[in-house]
Amino acid sequence: MALKLNASAVYSLQSLQLRHRTQSCLWSCKPNRLYRRISCSMDMAANQPCDPKKLSISHIVGKATSLWDTSPRPLKTFPWNKTLNHFIQLVVDLVLAVIRILAIPVFCTTSITEMSYCAHERKLYLIPLPFLVGVALAGVLHNAALESSSYLKYAEVPWHLIALLTSFALLKFPGPYYPYWGRIFIPHMANGAILRTLWLLFLWFRKPQKAPENNHGDSVADSPKIDMVS
Repeated sequence: MALKLNASAVYSLQSLQLRHRTQSCLWSCKPNRLYRRISCSMDMAANQPCDPKKLSISHIVGKATSLWDTSPRPLKTFPWNKTLNHFIQLVVDLVLAVIRILAIPVFCTTSITEMSYCAHERKLYLIPLPFLVGVALAGVLHNAALESSSYLKYAEVPWHLIALLTSFALLKFPGPYYPYWGRIFIPHMANGAILRTLWLLFLWFRKPQKAPENNHGDSVADSPKIDMVS
């Protein structure tokens, strides 16, 4: 009986050890996803973010604010906004200068290629028709813009002409991707409108600009003289 009890005790002890080993092995072989989920749930329960990107962004923002707070006073009083505005204005001026330099060569090159395509398709006799349509369309749009807003007559920058020039240029550049008749008519119509708009820009900067306030002030200033004479 003693031998049987000892054997059963040894067997139960071995089974407990084996079960403990298997459980430890199962816990050790768990995937990392479960561990991450458990850690994230614990962090969310503690109201702490578990995303490393958020942690890094918040850490960077905290470091930046602390660095700005500890920076010297001349650095804080430096006109950063004014410097940024001047930098943006400089970039815009450079872009406009490049556009002014490249606009005429690009326009001439594209116009020659469009005319060569019409010559290849034996449609050169159709070029004047869309060209004249574009010239007339640019004039109509210019007059409509001046009638819709009286301030454009005295504006220092002709924004309506710039908008017309940009829109017709955007209509001209996709010329090779239009259908057959679109490749023949639309680019030449845009060419006529662009040339008319450039001529209107030339006339705009040639004429003397007068503000409506000055005209109103002159009329008010002249009225007392009339009263005094009368």
